[in-house]
Amino acid sequence: MERLIEGFDQFRREVFPQQRELFKKLAHGQNPHTMFITCADSRVMPEMIFSTQPGELFVSRNVGNIVPPYGQFVGGVIAAIEYAVQALEVQNIVICGHSDCGAMKAVLHPEHVADKPAVATWLHHAETARHVVAQHDPELCGHDVLKCLTEENVVAQLDHLRTQPAVAARLARGTLRIHGWVYDIEHGEIRAFDAKLGKFVPLLPNVCPMPEATPRPRLAQAVAEALA
Repeated sequence: MERLIEGFDQFRREVFPQQRELFKKLAHGQNPHTMFITCADSRVMPEMIFSTQPGELFVSRNVGNIVPPYGQFVGGVIAAIEYAVQALEVQNIVICGHSDCGAMKAVLHPEHVADKPAVATWLHHAETARHVVAQHDPELCGHDVLKCLTEENVVAQLDHLRTQPAVAARLARGTLRIHGWVYDIEHGEIRAFDAKLGKFVPLLPNVCPMPEATPRPRLAQAVAEALA
């Protein structure tokens, strides 16, 4: 705790005075452009990784960067998504997994969380990814199977994300974009799911179009055709 108090003191003395006007503005509301759903792992720090300022990211963290399917579970993740989409009107939602994920290791070896019933129950939302990996290539092992599971879990959670009514409505209108990323802790790299290619590719600056998981906006297309 002393380390936290010292860090806060440094923030008050060095950081806050330089951004006093920003914090004065943020004291009256927020307008983040992106919701960032990631793992609770202490090694993943979105604001540091993306060099963002306070107020830019609406971050939701949980074990395994999981989004339960709508109707199966009502909790903090679902409430945060609903609020981000309907109240804050974010333009993007990112689901971001990471390398060496303890949650994914537990999905592969459920006996490791046999004495943690809450964790084991929560990780059932990643079962689809485990089955996909097992049927994709039974010969995978070690780091390769963990890497594949981490990616497939992000894809599975994107599928769950699209079941949220608020998200589905915005996607249909073309007013929301969704993204699935995996952050490599050791190498400082990100791989992004490209729905058009059906695979993860390196996320690089100045690449157009940027790889994303956003489906075609059905209602926006129908309106355009009606007006044509």
